[in-house]
Amino acid sequence: MNIKITGTGSYIPNVITKNADFHLHQFKNLDGSDFPNSNEETIKKFKAITGIEERRYIDDSLNTSDIAFMAAQKAIASANVDIETLDYIIVATNYGDVKKGSIQSDTVPSMATRVKAKLRIKNPKCVCYDVLFGCPGWIEGMIQAQAFIKCGMAKKCLVIGAESLSRVVDKHDRDSMIFSDGAGAAILEASEETGGILAHETATHSLSESEYIYFGKSNNQESESDTRFIKMNGRKIYEFALINVPNAMKSCLEQSGKGIDDLKKVFIHQANEKMDEAIIKRFYKLFDKKTPEGVMPMSIKELGNSSVATVPTLLDLVINKQIDNQELQKGDIILLASVGAGMNINAIVYEY
Repeated sequence: MNIKITGTGSYIPNVITKNADFHLHQFKNLDGSDFPNSNEETIKKFKAITGIEERRYIDDSLNTSDIAFMAAQKAIASANVDIETLDYIIVATNYGDVKKGSIQSDTVPSMATRVKAKLRIKNPKCVCYDVLFGCPGWIEGMIQAQAFIKCGMAKKCLVIGAESLSRVVDKHDRDSMIFSDGAGAAILEASEETGGILAHETATHSLSESEYIYFGKSNNQESESDTRFIKMNGRKIYEFALINVPNAMKSCLEQSGKGIDDLKKVFIHQANEKMDEAIIKRFYKLFDKKTPEGVMPMSIKELGNSSVATVPTLLDLVINKQIDNQELQKGDIILLASVGAGMNINAIVYEY
């Protein structure tokens, strides 16, 4: 028995926000002081480092559970499965539903339960829960779903990554330009076909690393609001990722029994273009190899960083030939990897 992805889907929001739309923002440092550079200079440097030119935000009428549901519908249609045969719905998310204009995160019932309700699934044995694991949440959900199938607890699982970071960003924080909204989903099933998940790797570094991404007050210290926003120590995350992610990817590939020359594509969490390029370069260097041309598909330029949604969305876009010069062939060996709050790292080696 193998465990394979039989369908994928994604939801890319309609609202496009370009870098130029931040020209009138009043950016401040963590201590509340003004940036020394003009917004034009700040945005230019931001683009050079992250590669982001625009990002997507959800409509005011939508919530995270809505876009999770829409991505799920596409994955279900792609896999052509009967929804009543799903054993688990696992949703990776970090902030739940945050309605436009609200300061509260709504997480009860779970996003997975809300998706099940929207799908109108009647089967009570379809179990629903959320994974809170930072940006690597969707990959971790896939690892958990694989475990359920492997041990006989399930035959068919729906795993979704969905986030609406536009609802939890501080407009006075330069890092707000990184974040975006989106959802990606996959159906994972037991299969008699060759291929599927070959190996996985997961780690949590939780000493000082646990403080690299957190919820904090606005950089605008004149504000009397007690609202908290997503905050991160970008430099620390960058340094951590460059040291730890390539090693985790190498370990995962070695466990799979495949060699570096077998690898056709690497799908890395779309957090920062320069960081991803440095990770892939260091990964191949561990095998004394140069990075092959076109091995790492990227979507961050147009879609930004949608946290748990970046990897499943990127995978869905490549499968459906929505990214120029990127496609998958049956039998291709691919690697999925992510890093984020925790600090958590994970990877999957998969035969397509």
